[in-house]
Amino acid sequence: MDAFVEPFKARRVYLLLRSRLTSGQFVPGMRLSSEPALAAEHGVSRVTVRRALDQLCSEGLIERRPGAGTFVRDAGLGRPVVVDLTNVFSHLLEMGRETSVRLLSFGYVTPPSMIATALRLKPGERTQRSVRARSADGAPFSYLITHVPERIGLTYSEADLGTRPLLRLLENSGVIAARASQMITATLAEPEVAEALQVEIGSPLLSLTRIVYEETGSGVEHLQALYRPDRYSFHMDLERNGATGHKNWSPVVRPSAETPPPPARQAKPHANKTPLARNPLVKKKPPASTARSKGKG
Repeated sequence: MDAFVEPFKARRVYLLLRSRLTSGQFVPGMRLSSEPALAAEHGVSRVTVRRALDQLCSEGLIERRPGAGTFVRDAGLGRPVVVDLTNVFSHLLEMGRETSVRLLSFGYVTPPSMIATALRLKPGERTQRSVRARSADGAPFSYLITHVPERIGLTYSEADLGTRPLLRLLENSGVIAARASQMITATLAEPEVAEALQVEIGSPLLSLTRIVYEETGSGVEHLQALYRPDRYSFHMDLERNGATGHKNWSPVVRPSAETPPPPARQAKPHANKTPLARNPLVKKKPPASTARSKGKG
């Protein structure tokens, strides 16, 4: 029984320590507690602690110095990728420029009925299915499974998809994305996904399903995106609107990097150098002395 439970205990200790490392509770250069102290803290054996530390060491989060102890490394994970949910499409284009992508598979298939229905395909219509892994600073953070109707997918090549953002390829083919529906939930990493994202099988992942439609109502893209939660997050600013007693929270749309800045305001002329012309329709106010003299008569 202990041999069966022990790996799960090691996994629990690993996740707890990793969370403290990646959240900044343990800062680079800090010396961790000794194995006996960690074992006592978490109520496990030293062997279990050693397994958890081995995993953290293999990920480059800690380092062991013989005779000195175990220290937190500056792993250089960088800031996680953050997406603004109110400006998704501009973010996708920006992310395509700032990150790298690896195309894992590409081909034309008969899609599952659920996807065919979501894209509103005709009976028997195929889709172009692609699988990509996207990385930032050399670290993978997303696993993307995309279905595009075959008639659209034929407008670009496998090589194009490996080097350019899909949204840009769709726009170049004449597709105009008018609206989208998306759902965010959570899932566990299957073997292929775990390998691509460099996580253990069964690791928790963010899961986003997005369906993009053009103005006619036809679906042009079905995306299932899986994200490492330690390297990717969703963000939304909210503000309170409405009359007193009936206020509601609503999203605040932030401008994208591609939004041109507002035109510069022109400086007003100095009053001493350029006097303002008088409006002929506005009657000039009489002097105070004149007004008083008329009032006395």
